[in-house]
Amino acid sequence: MDDLDRPAAALRALPPSCGPVRLVAVDGHAGSGKSTFAGRLAAALGGAPVLHLDDIATHDELFAWTDRLRAQVLEPLARGEVAHVHPYDWNLRRFGAPVTLPPAPVVLVEGVGAGRRALRPHLARLVWMERGAEESWKRGRDRDGPAQDAFWAGWTAAETRHFAADPSRPFADVLVRECTEGYEWLPGPAVTAGADQIVTLRDRLSPPSRGPY
Repeated sequence: MDDLDRPAAALRALPPSCGPVRLVAVDGHAGSGKSTFAGRLAAALGGAPVLHLDDIATHDELFAWTDRLRAQVLEPLARGEVAHVHPYDWNLRRFGAPVTLPPAPVVLVEGVGAGRRALRPHLARLVWMERGAEESWKRGRDRDGPAQDAFWAGWTAAETRHFAADPSRPFADVLVRECTEGYEWLPGPAVTAGADQIVTLRDRLSPPSRGPY
């Protein structure tokens, strides 16, 4: 049995939060390991769909994407329909052909701001990657190299403004800390850990990575 099977089973057992879907957000600072973690959790969920918010955001709208997310994702899923997302190409600076996001039992939304105020009413769980901003940003800069230094300078300022105005961590149900050999699950500020919580165990799983979101 995989180490993430137990929390995955707990997520599947939650009541639906967006139509028939249990929408689970994975939020945290850029570079904190959200994409890697979401991919491994999706695998433990049997191939759950993952929406990466860097497919929704743009250079001009780093955080002003709520309406696009609502129209392309939340409203179709709430009706039990397949969502069609037009992913943004960060090199060509334009939206591409649509890709589908089915109304699976669990759908993961990962990216900076996934736990924002406008999205929280639609979430079954909010997971926060427990890594500090400066450490996360350094990992992101090291990953992307000097060519992206100008982008990161603008990004860190925008992210700081976003979380000052619309913080996610205080509302997290679960804090996930990356360890040398895997992940540690801790109770988030929004919950009190109990027998039915999935936050009192260490899940051993070797990590790897993805973009600013």
